[in-house]
Amino acid sequence: MDAQGRGRAENIDPADQWVLNPDTGDYELRLDTSTPQSTVPGPRRPGSRAGSPRSRTRTEPAREPREAPDGPGVPGPRRRRGAPAEPPPGRRRSRTKPKKSTAKKVMIWTGGTMAFLLVATGTAGYLYYQHLNDNITSVSDDGAGTGGFSKDRAINILVIGTDKRSGKGNEGYGDSGSVGHADTNILLHVSKDRSNATALSIPRDMIVDIPDCPTTQDDGSKKNIGGTPHTRFNQSLGQEDRTPSCTMRTVTELTGIKIDHFMVADFNAVKTLSSAVGGVEVCLAKDIDDSKSHLKLSKGKHTIEGEQALAFVRTRHSVGFGSDLSRIELQQQFLSSLMRKLKSGDTLSSPKKMFKLAEAGTKALTVDSKIADIKKLTALGQEIGKVDTENLAFTTVPVVDNTDGATVLPNEPKAKPLFKMIRDDVSLTEVKKKEKAAVAARLKGKRSAASDVRVDIYNGGAEAGSAQATLSWLQNEEGVLKSSQLGNAGKTLKKTTLEYSPDQADQARKLADLMGLSASALKPGKSEKNDQGLPAMVLTLGEDFEEAGEPLTASAADAKDVEKSTADKTECAK
Repeated sequence: MDAQGRGRAENIDPADQWVLNPDTGDYELRLDTSTPQSTVPGPRRPGSRAGSPRSRTRTEPAREPREAPDGPGVPGPRRRRGAPAEPPPGRRRSRTKPKKSTAKKVMIWTGGTMAFLLVATGTAGYLYYQHLNDNITSVSDDGAGTGGFSKDRAINILVIGTDKRSGKGNEGYGDSGSVGHADTNILLHVSKDRSNATALSIPRDMIVDIPDCPTTQDDGSKKNIGGTPHTRFNQSLGQEDRTPSCTMRTVTELTGIKIDHFMVADFNAVKTLSSAVGGVEVCLAKDIDDSKSHLKLSKGKHTIEGEQALAFVRTRHSVGFGSDLSRIELQQQFLSSLMRKLKSGDTLSSPKKMFKLAEAGTKALTVDSKIADIKKLTALGQEIGKVDTENLAFTTVPVVDNTDGATVLPNEPKAKPLFKMIRDDVSLTEVKKKEKAAVAARLKGKRSAASDVRVDIYNGGAEAGSAQATLSWLQNEEGVLKSSQLGNAGKTLKKTTLEYSPDQADQARKLADLMGLSASALKPGKSEKNDQGLPAMVLTLGEDFEEAGEPLTASAADAKDVEKSTADKTECAK
């Protein structure tokens, strides 16, 4: 079933089911006219008690039951807010208006978790909670993920946009018979301290190796799909019955980054989410009239939603070089603007928009089964929402043109440091200046000459042969001739460490410079006697060690040539 059809009662807008009662100033969730309404408290009138009969007008006569449409939990016809209504016989028309403080109360509860709100509203809220859960479609991650995000570590989410043409109004876009390839791909990394995030776009036409994939098919059967070397990235989904878990494995194979969860969006996600927030502002540096995407907009700023928003993110022939990379820039601009709109007071203070977002989000996304619950999705959203837009950086995997003229290849010298930065939780923004300054301060001081550095090297969890490779590199490339490798360490370490005695601090700083060791890797302590009976530092290569000559710790300087933008700024597409 397509995203538009999941869990929706015919012609009912769930956002409109929250109704402001003008007599009480309360918002009432009208899910079933046969049961009392659940309310979100508004301002109290003087002399009334919360929950008491005085909080409602006692002279109001019993209402006649209204005929409800077919289907459980669907509200019957009601007067729209602001429309005139005839007062009951013998009663004057009410002139009571909610106090201004209502807006503040609304903002408080909409700014909290959706799950808490729904539980707090009682039975009616629980029914709506179940309704949202029923909207969610999920599939297995087949063991490709970490098992679930955690609040005490960094979070990595893979967002996949498919080119599947399912859903109302999408039949005319591109290849109507597409099985749903990985057309738009963004790896969202949220830092451990939630101070920053990086959204890494992965070009669909980039040549990669797709690994073997154990999958769970739609009918519940298990299928092992063999890997495909040297093929387009978008083939990691849909082709040969590959599921999103295959795309997860492909990203991990490419970047070395283990992913917590995935979310898959179809064309309807762009249309419904942009409409739910009342439109997304975009900017063009020139007029665009694209016959392929059907986007026609003049130069300047525009607020777009629905079909027009979809046309915007699909446009590539009329911007930049007309490639998929140019389209990625448009998508990043759109997502930056959407993030700003989502975090704006205009959205957070509007119950209608918040509930439209809940409906649109739960219907338009397919998620992995480990977060297929509104409470878990809300908790994940809260963690992501802690990042300020100025510290949300958008970038793209650096690439070079392939010889076929139609595909691209990863630019290894630029891509590898970028991947390492994300793995090491290093920000692309300036948010961690103080932290970097503190690390630099700890490594300040004199350095010995390379020829004076004396070190014994052990393998404590790195790949076999790493200690010997490091010894050869230090001696032949860096001039550290007083070095030895002594095989395996007595224990396995997660992180590479360098232990040294206080009088070897100058040597330790020099070796740290050569190997790209962080301050946390330096362990003041004791040295050991080498085979000549002289004191030597102890370098133990941990599981984080990758390759001799490759810095163990990434820094922002590693990405100085990587193009990026931040979500707080508006950039006009050229």
